[in-house]
Amino acid sequence: MTLVYQSTRDTNNRVTASQAILQGLATDGGLFTPLTYPKVALDFDRLKDMSYQEVARLILGAFLDDFTAEELDYCITNAYDSKFDDERIAPLVKLDGQYNLELFHGPTIAFKDMALSILPYLMTTAAKKHGLENKIVILTATSGDTGKAAMAGFADVPGTEIIVFYPKDGVSKVQELQMTTQTGDNTHVVAIEGNFDDAQTKVKEMFNDEVLRAKLGNKKMQFSSANSMNIGRLVPQIVYYVYAYAQLVKDGELVAGETLNFTVPTGNFGNILAAFYAKQIGLPVGKLICASNENNVLTDFFKTRVYDKKRAFKVTSSPSMDILVSSNLERLIFHLLGNDAEKTAALMAALGVDGQYEIEPVDEDLFDWFAAEYATEDETAQAIKRIYELSSYIEDPHTAVASSVYQKYVAATKDPTKTVIASTASPYKFPIVAVEAVTGETGLGDFEALEKLQTLSGVALPPAVDGLETAPVRHKTVVAACDMQAEVERYLGVDTL
Repeated sequence: MTLVYQSTRDTNNRVTASQAILQGLATDGGLFTPLTYPKVALDFDRLKDMSYQEVARLILGAFLDDFTAEELDYCITNAYDSKFDDERIAPLVKLDGQYNLELFHGPTIAFKDMALSILPYLMTTAAKKHGLENKIVILTATSGDTGKAAMAGFADVPGTEIIVFYPKDGVSKVQELQMTTQTGDNTHVVAIEGNFDDAQTKVKEMFNDEVLRAKLGNKKMQFSSANSMNIGRLVPQIVYYVYAYAQLVKDGELVAGETLNFTVPTGNFGNILAAFYAKQIGLPVGKLICASNENNVLTDFFKTRVYDKKRAFKVTSSPSMDILVSSNLERLIFHLLGNDAEKTAALMAALGVDGQYEIEPVDEDLFDWFAAEYATEDETAQAIKRIYELSSYIEDPHTAVASSVYQKYVAATKDPTKTVIASTASPYKFPIVAVEAVTGETGLGDFEALEKLQTLSGVALPPAVDGLETAPVRHKTVVAACDMQAEVERYLGVDTL
């Protein structure tokens, strides 16, 4: 039986994996989500000796089951190659009291590379499978990392265009330069006067605009998404949780079958949702610890069962988590409600109209899989310094949020379960924050901080930022959030139709 992916908002909107990847976002505004879970043989006596690519073939073959083995092998081989600077792809580092799963060894030094290196291959392969002649237009909003990783993956890929929107004052200087210097004739980057939620809301509106969809159709184009709203982004992220567990077994840190916790810094909820799916297929996971920054809407949700976006938006040192509308939480809500699309749609409508919703009753067993807490800006800086002093290791601010939250979780629960921290970005993406936290030195510029960070960490400057200061800026457009659609239509040449 082929796995069925259904929209979270319409029981009748059901597709295969390849169809879901091509569409990105369901036309009813929902997210394609598996109704059941594949049976996967997680034999860690075998898995511990498998490469990352081999684990990926096992997991992707189960979840993306309308792709052939040959098609997936092509996608995996081209995705996880020398563009990663470590042949393990996602190495584990043992620190004092925790394990860090380094997800930043790809070309843009952020965890988004783990999925966005393979998404272009999955998408173009799916297009061939379905005889699609339309040009695929990747339309995405980014809180800092998705945009660059998506453009790096899709740059100059035939049959595609990519348009990325980011909040002008809501990303680090390194993140911004990584995007605005991006090459590729099919890439387009636009800064908006607003925050990430403004950008994401407008992108969703464009996906659901029937008139715009018709305009694109007339030009033989169609939208798809590179955000984690696309199941083709989410499923590849399941792989590294299984791989991390296998590596701990291989290193003698875990006995196969022993419970392992994961602490995941998250804003849009996609990364921790992938861990949820890993647990669903049998990975021995105890708690999924959801770590937020001062935009702690997710922490409040897990503590009160009320999702309330009506609060001040805070710009923090961990900008990829500066989000008040966590899109992927909709998939979890769908599961908590017993895969009830009608109830899920009603809650999402309430969020749009009232700015909040409350879930009750829910599947208590699933809800109890999660713990949640947040870290303040001071606590984040303290975590960076603490880890450095204990282990001579520098975390980026997102990972430090998770480390701080993990310490709070242990203090509150006394849970002795071994825990992996999802380390989502290199500190080289946030050099000022990292150096200030470790040394207390203030007033540094980004590139001055990069040099100091290299001295402190003993880690070579990655190619992703080496030379960034002098790279030509190719993308300079800034628009108001309300003008995003006009910019898309202008770029695609459909504004005069």
